[in-house]
Amino acid sequence: DYVDIDVTAEELQKKLFSCGFEVEELIPLGKDVQNVVVGEVKTCEPIEGTHLHVCTVDCGSKGTFQICCGADNVAAGGKYPVALVGATVYETERDHVTVKGTFTIKKGKLKGFESNGMLCSGVEIGVSEDMYPGAGYNGLLVLPADCENGADIRPIVGLDDYIFDIGVTANRPDCQCILGIAREVAAVLGKPLKEPDYSYTAHHSDKQISVSVDAPDLCPRYVGHYVSDIRVAESPVWMKKRLASCGIRSINNIVDITNFILLEQGQPMHAFDLSMLEEERIQVRRAYEGEKIVTLDTKEFTLNTNNLVICDGKKPVALAGIMGGLNSEIRDTTKEVLFEAAKFARDNIRKTSRSLGQSSDSSSRFEKGIDEYTTVHAMQRALHLIEELGCGTVTDVESVACTGNSVAGRPLTVSVKKINALLGIVVPDAEIVRILQNLNFQPVLNGDALSLIVPPYREDVEGYPDIAEEIIRMYGYDHIENTFLKSATVTNGGLNRAQSNELKLKRALCAQCFYESVSYSFYSPKDFDLIHLPEDAPERHAIRIINPIREDLSVMRTTLAPSMIAAILRNLKNGNPSGRLFELSNIYLADELPLVKHPEERLMLCMGVFGANETFFTAKGAIEAVAKEFRLEFAYRKAERSFLHPGKTAEILCNNKVLGYLGRLSHEVCEENDIETEVYIAQLDYALLSSMFDAKFLFKPIVPEVKRDLALIANEEITCGEIEQTIRSACKAVTEVRLFDVYRGAQVGEGKKSMAFSLTFASDKDKALELSDVEKFEKKILGNLRFKLGVERR
Repeated sequence: DYVDIDVTAEELQKKLFSCGFEVEELIPLGKDVQNVVVGEVKTCEPIEGTHLHVCTVDCGSKGTFQICCGADNVAAGGKYPVALVGATVYETERDHVTVKGTFTIKKGKLKGFESNGMLCSGVEIGVSEDMYPGAGYNGLLVLPADCENGADIRPIVGLDDYIFDIGVTANRPDCQCILGIAREVAAVLGKPLKEPDYSYTAHHSDKQISVSVDAPDLCPRYVGHYVSDIRVAESPVWMKKRLASCGIRSINNIVDITNFILLEQGQPMHAFDLSMLEEERIQVRRAYEGEKIVTLDTKEFTLNTNNLVICDGKKPVALAGIMGGLNSEIRDTTKEVLFEAAKFARDNIRKTSRSLGQSSDSSSRFEKGIDEYTTVHAMQRALHLIEELGCGTVTDVESVACTGNSVAGRPLTVSVKKINALLGIVVPDAEIVRILQNLNFQPVLNGDALSLIVPPYREDVEGYPDIAEEIIRMYGYDHIENTFLKSATVTNGGLNRAQSNELKLKRALCAQCFYESVSYSFYSPKDFDLIHLPEDAPERHAIRIINPIREDLSVMRTTLAPSMIAAILRNLKNGNPSGRLFELSNIYLADELPLVKHPEERLMLCMGVFGANETFFTAKGAIEAVAKEFRLEFAYRKAERSFLHPGKTAEILCNNKVLGYLGRLSHEVCEENDIETEVYIAQLDYALLSSMFDAKFLFKPIVPEVKRDLALIANEEITCGEIEQTIRSACKAVTEVRLFDVYRGAQVGEGKKSMAFSLTFASDKDKALELSDVEKFEKKILGNLRFKLGVERR
């Protein structure tokens, strides 16, 4: 209707993509309905004792078939859609209305009678009442008597069409509608645009309606037009079908016109029942603090002064740019209507929509931007449709409140040389003129000066870079040649030291069967309760987001543990009984709240292992692998965390500095989250850890090693880590200390334990150790253990 298209849908899809509009999906309306044809019922005999009929159906060139049917409106002489054996149609629930998928027709038997196909309802072939009259009936879809038997059903019911699901970028709000895309199609095909009819006849009326705008910064233009003698009725089939194709249900002719304008022109409109407007006037103002409104979807909202409302003489009747009020909706009894079209500040609509949690088709348009040219023309188009559909009398009563902005095109002069310099190629002058003419820029080329009139609906065009973009997207990006900038040189890329260390860390963890996890940088305040943090815990001193996407993403992370636990929970719920995950991400630490300066962003490493085969020591082994990769030595000492098992939690130290912790998830947290397997969580301060990565490689001669086993008796409270640290500090020749046995029993006494260690000795000189050297080392080690820890040799 708007441009002659002489290419296939697939070709048009490619052309739209070439000029900057990605067709996210090309949807054939009848793609799921195959091998369904027109069938005429020649005979229709009831099957005794059932609601079924056995029918003889003539399907023209396809043949004549016996089909059993249970619909109450099947009759001899009628023509209906017939799904032949092998056809695909929609499968419905028992209510015969709700679609649950597709299925293939097979040959079968009903009550002993052979059935070779199925007579179909409208739902079963994917059409609704709005798309085809009679399709909403819970029975067979009755087709016109002049339909040819055996003809494909899709062209008859309008399923031979395509829907283009187009991704429109934020800088092109003018293309949020059929007309906007039609302009682009006309330009890319080189065809003239056929503008819709905006004409109407205005009849004189003495009605007085006033419109005032008290917040012109939020509403630079508001147009109200009075229509009398309203006749609320059903919309014509063509309009209902187009609305239905875009997912909008037909309501009545007046409301459908506003929805049609939204789709065609991109201008949200509203129709007020004038009898419900007190004092027959409109006031656009900021809401009062605490003022309330109930919108058309029956939701009540409490407003503040940041919200814009449309009011009559006494009360709000619409939430500006979002939704009309329930107290002024169109009813069957409506006789007079005030049509509204306006331009609202897009940032205000976006903030109001988000703060109230209320969005609509209108708000999504206003958030991206509506130009005043469209506001004026959309009103004219709506009045034309009122007249065309015969649903009211258009009067000459119109009230406009505006800030005086022009709705005409803006003059702009640009340099062709600058355009070509920006593009890096020379576009022929004739091509530049042709492209800009097709895009309605009215170009005039005079030497290097290109004079243009920017269309009033193109608020995104401001200077020569925008014109260059318009030219190249139509000329073709494939014309751009690969060239270096004049000052460009070829350099070798590479990673800096920090990036190399991060990659090295990740590879070390992957070698330990870890997968990297990536989570949001924010979570819910309830996540602090998940890990049982005390109310005065420093981690609760978190930065709150002013405009969160939702409440469970409303505070910046101060610890990674809740995110890791949540990731483990998701894996367990999705049937992954075991696994290893790590996340290397920032936490955000504020000196004071509310923020007066940027918070510290500190890089942390969080690790999570879970599964029946995981223990404290398997988790510790993974951490030790990290230490070994960077030639570091970690120490461990008993610790407590609010969400970890008190007997299976340790602090991790390096160079006497606390790096973090490792521990088993506590029984309480596991029970609260229905976790029935072992879960271990570790968190390391990567920023502190990475400062220790500068240890240099030391190359030593290879000399024979000597191993000795020591069985020691120690008090129960003495840890393995304390003994190991004492052994290493007593003798520098010790290269490895490994605990291989622990015994408790009567032979060692109550409150005591026996711990067996394997020690490895190696000389730091270019010679092997003598037996006497090792004996001296053992004696010194035992002396230190006895003196410092009271540990004796067994």
